Amino acid sequence: MNLTLFTDYSLRVLIYVATQPENRLTNVQEVATAYHISNNHLVKVVHKLGNLGLLETVRGRHGGIRLALPPEAINLGWLVRQTEENWNIVECFDAEQGFCVLSPVCRLKAILNQALQSYLGVLDTYTLADLVVNRDALQGLFRLEIKSP
Repeated sequence: MNLTLFTDYSLRVLIYVATQPENRLTNVQEVATAYHISNNHLVKVVHKLGNLGLLETVRGRHGGIRLALPPEAINLGWLVRQTEENWNIVECFDAEQGFCVLSPVCRLKAILNQALQSYLGVLDTYTLADLVVNRDALQGLFRLEIKSP
């Protein structure tokens, strides 16, 4: 299983924002700097997270982003399902374009589907709060990363 960069960045943005003091607005550039990733990629991620109701975006000179929900209310399994576009982990999962001569008798598809459901099931048991229980340590790392050249 391999998550897309979009999902990876979605998780990272939420982790970063969740470590900020309550109601503090941050911005995309600050997050991009902390993670050494493209501001352009994060703009798309933040837009999606806003549309999903996970981030509150405040426009204007003193605007920015902050969590729209408590970290305990942001389920990781749900988030991954919303940010991943393609669950075709093997060709035969794609009903429209996938073709495999083994499909009529193959058991692999069912086994891989079970594995995928288990993978998502584990993620369903965690929330953003579980990712930021070490908030002080994360904040320390982010401060170091932002200050570094």
